[in-house]
Amino acid sequence: MADFVHLHVHTEFSLLDGLSKVKDAIKHIKKNNMDALAITDHGSMFGVVDFYKACVKEEIKPIIGVETYVARRAHNLKEGRQDAEPYHLILLCK
Repeated sequence: MADFVHLHVHTEFSLLDGLSKVKDAIKHIKKNNMDALAITDHGSMFGVVDFYKACVKEEIKPIIGVETYVARRAHNLKEGRQDAEPYHLILLCK
């Protein structure tokens, strides 16, 4: 199996920027002899059950994750550009 693992993958369940269908992503991983794949959709985990089941079916190790938004300050403070651009943080389950 390949040593490379995609750890930052958005699927059709990713809010505002997902494109890949879960089954198509897994098909690509299988075709390229990779043995694991992570799902890190933006701000949601709606696709993790479908992702997990599809990975297990194809003998691919599923890595469950999410790309979260992290505010610089408290959620109730909104002052111009400083609070308009939150940081992103990738979280992966161990």
